[in-house]
This record gives sequence, C-alpha cells and structure tokens, in this order.
Amino acid sequence: MTITQLQYVLAVAEYRNFTLAAQKSFVTQPTLSMQVQKLEDELDVLIFDRSKKPIGITEVGEKIVAQAKNIVNEASRISDIVDQDKGYIGGDFILGIIPTVMPTLLPMFLKTFIKKYPKVNLIIKEQSTESLIRNIQDGHIDAAIAATPLEIEFIKERPLYYEPFVGYVPRTHRLGAYENLKPEDLDVSDVLLLQDGHCFRDGVINICKAPKDLSKEHFQLQSGSFETLVNLADEGMGMTLLPYLNTLELDDVKKKNLKYFDNPSPAREVSLIYHKSELKIQITEALRDVISGIVRGAIAFQDVKIISPINKN
Repeated sequence: MTITQLQYVLAVAEYRNFTLAAQKSFVTQPTLSMQVQKLEDELDVLIFDRSKKPIGITEVGEKIVAQAKNIVNEASRISDIVDQDKGYIGGDFILGIIPTVMPTLLPMFLKTFIKKYPKVNLIIKEQSTESLIRNIQDGHIDAAIAATPLEIEFIKERPLYYEPFVGYVPRTHRLGAYENLKPEDLDVSDVLLLQDGHCFRDGVINICKAPKDLSKEHFQLQSGSFETLVNLADEGMGMTLLPYLNTLELDDVKKKNLKYFDNPSPAREVSLIYHKSELKIQITEALRDVISGIVRGAIAFQDVKIISPINKN
C-alpha cells in the first residue's frame, strides 16, 4: 500500500470515473486503474463497484476512502513539519475568494504578498461560499476568504476585518434626505440585490425588514455586479447596499449618494478559512498577517454589528 495508491483511490471516489480521475491526477488511465486494482488485490476487497455508472463505492470502500483521506492528509503534514522547522514559506498554495470580496481585496494585498513571499506560488480562484466549503473539505484549495461566521465543524475561521455595509441612496429615493440610515429604515422591496447565491445578498436581506414576496415585483434582477446595482439606483430603480471597500472606488459624484448607518453599523465579518488539519499553516498565517495589516488601515470603523452571511428569513 502506497500514498500514491491512496491518492488515486480518492480521485476515483471524487470523480466516479477512472478516465477523469486519471486526468486530474496527471497520469494515464491504465496506470491509475492498475494501481487501484493492485490495492484492491492486496486488501482482498472491492473498493469500487465498476458495474455502475457513475462508478459506485462499496460499503467497505466508503470506510477505506474515509481513512485514505486521513492518511494522505497526515502524510502531507510531514512536509509541513519540515518546512516549518526550516522556516520555509513557499510552494503552491491555492486560495479561494468569494466574488464580492475578490475585486476590492485582491489588488490591495497581492503585490505586497508576492513581494514579501516570492517562493509562494499563489493560485487564486474566485468561487461561491458553497464551492469554497466543498473544495476545502475535498482538499482542492488550501484556504479561502469568505464572509463568516459559517460555523462548520471541519473549518477554522480567522477574522481578517469587519466591513461595514454602506447605503447607496439617490436623492430622489424616499431615504434620499436622510443624513444616516438605520436598519429599520430599509425595506427589501426597494433594495436592489445581487442574484441568488451571493452571501452578501443574504446579509442585506437579514438587515432589512421582513421581505415581501419578491416574485411579485415589477422586475427581477440577476446580476453579480455592484456597478450594475449602482447604475440602476441612479436610474431611479431603488437603492442598494455596498461593502465599504467598494465605495472607495466610486467617483466623487456617486459618493454624494452614500449614506452610512448609525452606530453600531451593520457589517460583515471577512475571514480566512481553512481545514482544521491546518496543512500549509505557515503560508496561511503569512497571508493573514499581510491582509490584516493592509486592510486595518483602510477600514477605520470600530463600532459594528456583524450580520450573518446566511439568510435566516
């Protein structure tokens, strides 16, 4: 039994297809199939039911796959122990970032990080929170930046910053004359929202009063762009809420439409999340130190109330 064989077993278990598993493992399909078969022969059990499409996992195979994940993770930890002992911070590191954070945060820290840690090959992927959680569990990404708290058993959360929500309210809107906003001022029926699947959308809904049946509105917006929401607000289609860092990019004319909340300001907690196994923790900590140091100077708000990224309405 070898670590490589276990890695191949995990690939087949994930993709339920020997050809695809081989492609993802960067080996030929005959090589992967032979090694999986060799392990099954050694153990004298069938891990996979090849008669099914997609490939099934036998009852004993499920237990073997679960143990294989532990063994492969622990084997990877040996390299981490050596790297940490040598003070080495380098190698491939896959970082996922949610779409509502990526455009503003990435330009702030990326150049500083790669300059400070040139031996790290940072691979960045924009994904939804749901995809990030799944990929952390499956070991496809090393860490992620997402809105928290998520309170998932196998994930550790390390807060990076607290980002207030800011209202974008044209003067013609019913709240246009207000100096500051309160959560009770909002009605979700006239708040322009991101499309379903964005945790920021759910956070906004959690701030607002109990929503009407949104399906009965005159139009339904399916957009993942804050710029689109701002432009629609300018056309008199409602108001919207923006993450604080996004407001820094607005021109001077649009900034006149910004309205801040009375303290405590509703805010989202943005954290670095990773698997509790803490593989490559030295790179994770380096990322956290760089990002926290940079963002701390950009967001001066202190009195905030954290809004859940999960829609509880």
